[in-house]
Amino acid sequence: MQKELINHLSQFVTEERLKLFEKVLENRTTYITLVLEDIFQPQNASAVLRTCDCFGIQHIHIIENRNEFTVDREVAMGASKWLSLHKYNQKEQNSLEAIKKIKKMGYRIVATSPHINDQLLPEFDLTQGKAAIVFGSELPGISETIMNEADEFLKIPMYGFTESFNISVSAAIVLYQLSQKLRNQPEINWKLSEEESNEIELAWLRATIKRSSAIEKKFLKEKK
Repeated sequence: MQKELINHLSQFVTEERLKLFEKVLENRTTYITLVLEDIFQPQNASAVLRTCDCFGIQHIHIIENRNEFTVDREVAMGASKWLSLHKYNQKEQNSLEAIKKIKKMGYRIVATSPHINDQLLPEFDLTQGKAAIVFGSELPGISETIMNEADEFLKIPMYGFTESFNISVSAAIVLYQLSQKLRNQPEINWKLSEEESNEIELAWLRATIKRSSAIEKKFLKEKK
């Protein structure tokens, strides 16, 4: 039924848009996902989403403990429309809830924070399995909960006096390096499955077509 619905909704968009969907889906991945904990600056939040879209990262996990994740539309340039955003804000311990769920999906938790057992970005081994890269709040950084639950620690090589990059810059550097490495390692099955691809394409069609819910409702009614 999902494929039939995709075919039906596809009639309401241009051929050029459908070809663009196909091209982008070919380069989308769920092998790497991003986890953002308590990001409070809209410009940073938006810039990270825009970077994720540009490098083909589909799923973003957003943890809201003290701060609400707010997007600056001018900075994001509509990126959030094409991404799958998962928010965690209903529990007292949202960070722990998020990490447990992401681990169940088969991801190893990789915290971007200087640590005694950390590894440099160029040395990070993607062949060891799917990776959830965690970035913490602009001021305090990653929480103690994330530090305790992390499987690995990752840092960007730096050679100046400043101890860290802005979070949006850090995300851009990390995702560029890892997305390039991912696509140059043929032994890694990083592409979307047919089921994942269909699910994302359907979401994009719904976000693109005006009154898509009404069109979909009519189609499903006629199929009964």
